Amino acid sequence: MSTEWRPTTSNDTLIKRARLLAQVREFFALRRVLEVDVPVLGERTVSDPHLDSLYIEAPQRYLQTSPEYFMKRLLAAGSGPIYSLAKAFRAGDEGRYHNPEFTLLEWYRPGWDENQLIAEIADLLESVGCAADACAQRVTYRDIFLATVNLDPHQASLAALAKLASGIAQRDMSDESRATCLDLIFSFEIEARLPQGIVFVHDYPTCLCALAQLGVDEQGVTVARRFEVFFDRTELANGYFELLDAAEQRRRFSEDNRQRKALGKPEMPADEKLLAALDAGLPSCAGVALGIDRLLMHLIGAQHIEEVIAFL
Repeated sequence: MSTEWRPTTSNDTLIKRARLLAQVREFFALRRVLEVDVPVLGERTVSDPHLDSLYIEAPQRYLQTSPEYFMKRLLAAGSGPIYSLAKAFRAGDEGRYHNPEFTLLEWYRPGWDENQLIAEIADLLESVGCAADACAQRVTYRDIFLATVNLDPHQASLAALAKLASGIAQRDMSDESRATCLDLIFSFEIEARLPQGIVFVHDYPTCLCALAQLGVDEQGVTVARRFEVFFDRTELANGYFELLDAAEQRRRFSEDNRQRKALGKPEMPADEKLLAALDAGLPSCAGVALGIDRLLMHLIGAQHIEEVIAFL
């Protein structure tokens, strides 16, 4: 174990980080969005097959990958618009843009859809110095897929997607799911070719719906009402027009666990308190989670996440 005790960031960056957090809080205070403080340890955690949670034992509790489940319970209890600015945790995430512990800004807007929330994200980014309104671009998942790999992600056969994914991964992907193939193609073939600046990608394939409602796009195709925000080809935020149906949420939990089992990962029990909150009535809302560390990296031109976090 190293005995290096010094922080990995500079005093100047610590000041810029504190200023960014203050700007975020001022932005939401002016818009009358309430800051909430929810647990980072919970009895349940996400079932997403591509996320792994850290946990403690005796009693077993999970470090939360997002405050989402707790925040939705607050929304169902009548909180109104809320945000959280706190630590989140994901196992196995280490690298240039990843650390197992990171700072996450998450907020929810009752009565809004994803398009209204996208506009507010642009306002937030502009308010902290990104000039997002001048350079932000919007593109559908289909359009960026067609432009880059000449495949329609909604209509292409699984065989065609698996063939392309196999070439990228240099291994046979024919037994993988549609979602896995799409994620791999997007991550390794499309992200690197996104335009510079801020890009909002929306209208995802239904197999990538996560916790988003489904809708119909301009071409009459059923899509997930989900979006992601990329800043200079790096994912910055992930948002949804939130799912309200408890029965559908339970079905998605089950499907996640089916995929987890196929990947050799432990199954995750459904969060019954979240499902009860949905049953009681989650208001129609849009929500988004945004990585503060990555945002600060872009604002100051940092090349590695260690430059914006005091200690790794």
